[in-house]
Amino acid sequence: MIKELYVLTDIEAISHKAASVFVEFAESAITSKGNFYVAVSGGSTPRRTFALLSSEYRDKVKWDCVQFFWVDERCVPKEHKESNFKLVYDLLLSKVPLPEVNIHRIRGEQDPAQEALRYEKDIKTSFDVEGFPVFDLIMLGMGEDGHTASLFPNSDALNETERLAIPVYVEKLKSQRITLTLPVLNNAACVLFLVSGSSKSDVLSYILGSEGKKYKYPAGLVNPAHGELIWLVDKEAAAKLKQVSDVLNA
Repeated sequence: MIKELYVLTDIEAISHKAASVFVEFAESAITSKGNFYVAVSGGSTPRRTFALLSSEYRDKVKWDCVQFFWVDERCVPKEHKESNFKLVYDLLLSKVPLPEVNIHRIRGEQDPAQEALRYEKDIKTSFDVEGFPVFDLIMLGMGEDGHTASLFPNSDALNETERLAIPVYVEKLKSQRITLTLPVLNNAACVLFLVSGSSKSDVLSYILGSEGKKYKYPAGLVNPAHGELIWLVDKEAAAKLKQVSDVLNA
């Protein structure tokens, strides 16, 4: 695994760097095998990245070669304000020439258990694999509690070793969701974390600066076996980190 950490000024700088990484990996994947397989998260942190990809970086991507997936989804209709699909569609997908057949959304309005199975089948069919797929890029965020995707601390979902996608109930949020599993995240060619804000500085310092503590948090369990792990964090989130060299060697 190759680990990289970028401490950037603010969310604007994070967003531009994330868009650049997206473009770089898309170009590399399309050149080498004709398609770029990407999975993204929702939340507030990547909003600006999606907006940049649909504007300033729009013409740098061969959108007809992009296969677009989601890391997780809330169990709500696609028009719902909390839908991760709606967020990405409104800011990005509705504004770029991505064929509809290349959009692989999680159908949050369906029965969670059945939809997780259907989504898993869709992934396997799209990748033409029976086991775990290798996404070219997975974009993740991190919550103040160290959760990522819809994998929360102390959740049974963290122990899943066979499934690609599973339904989860988040007790603290009283929310039903569907999420990709850790084996999928850790099989990616590149995982890109976007983390912003002082409220995440404590957990970030544990995950990147303390080998013993990082495994207490789902985000700390994301370590691609054969790929790259890139952290883009702003100065506020990085305020409690040790020297960057120490973090990268942790």
